[in-house]
Amino acid sequence: MLDESLLDAPEALAEADHRGLLRGAAEAGARVRTAARHAAEAGINDLKPDGRPRAVLIAGPGAAATCVADLLGTLAGATTPVTRLAPTGVAPAAGALRWELPGWAGSVDLLLIATPDGAEPGLSLLAEHAYRRGCTVVAVAPAATPLSETVQGAAHGLFIRMATAPYEQEEADQPLAASAPGVLWALLTPLLALLDRTGLLTAPPDALEKVADRLDHIAERCGPAIATYSNPAKTLAAELADTLPVIWTEGTSAGPAGRRFAAALAELAGRPALAAELPEALAAHGALLASRLAAGADPDDFFRDRVNEAPALHARVVLLRDRPTGGLSAAPTARELALGHDTAISELEPEDGAELENLAELIATTDFAAVYLALTAGT
Repeated sequence: MLDESLLDAPEALAEADHRGLLRGAAEAGARVRTAARHAAEAGINDLKPDGRPRAVLIAGPGAAATCVADLLGTLAGATTPVTRLAPTGVAPAAGALRWELPGWAGSVDLLLIATPDGAEPGLSLLAEHAYRRGCTVVAVAPAATPLSETVQGAAHGLFIRMATAPYEQEEADQPLAASAPGVLWALLTPLLALLDRTGLLTAPPDALEKVADRLDHIAERCGPAIATYSNPAKTLAAELADTLPVIWTEGTSAGPAGRRFAAALAELAGRPALAAELPEALAAHGALLASRLAAGADPDDFFRDRVNEAPALHARVVLLRDRPTGGLSAAPTARELALGHDTAISELEPEDGAELENLAELIATTDFAAVYLALTAGT
């Protein structure tokens, strides 16, 4: 159950924030600037690649690496395939995970490693295997870790120190949540700068600065001191209380933002969510909205004991659109389908800007919403 009284109690939110999630969300813009500086210090801005890699492979643990691969693949488009290497193992613990290169990987391919830990033996072994194959390896991880030593000592390796906050270093004995806002931007930003230099996407230093500015703007709009009625993240969190979020996205860039939101809800707030892209989402989730999860599906709900009986779980559609779309749009049909089944709908659409800025706004707003749900539900 969500305690809505906490939403407008900044001091209580801060007291409940044992994992530093609100700080991570508020500092996202600063994290981008620090990560961009670390990338420049590593020499990324001075790179002169011979050409584009044949393929980009991405390895790392948890939702952070998955989201990084999803975002980079979306932004790169069809220019070069971006593939995430899924780990195998008997447990999610660092020592139990292993990654394998595909059989075709070689000297014309680029391996990216993104991890907030850096102590995973499997990633160090992967880097060594990639060197033997002739692959170029770029890793973003905390400094002074086994992975940093492996990559820094190689001729075809580049290590970029992960941007961390002082409080994260003080709490180094506690593993960072892979879906934490600060972790995502610390891992993603240097790789955006790298792929800009290779020509796979457009993310020059001035574009990253605009992303940081947009993240600062969202932090001002969605911070804990802003009341719920004028705070889009708190409003969304309150709307999603005791519901099953059904996240529909429209536009290329909104897809990874929706999948990121579903992952953050699961890991940070312990909440299940479904995500799909329009227009396919209408067919994929149409039967779900017609089931007992629809708000109007239970006519006896009026007579429910509201003191001793928990409310039924109902779906709520969250429509994310990466920008105002001209021409064909499935949004009107989506609204009609949801409301036709008495299912409420929430909508988020970013301000005008470049693709990367719009994507950052959607991710930042939904990150704040996931954090508020986590804190007010006592997760």
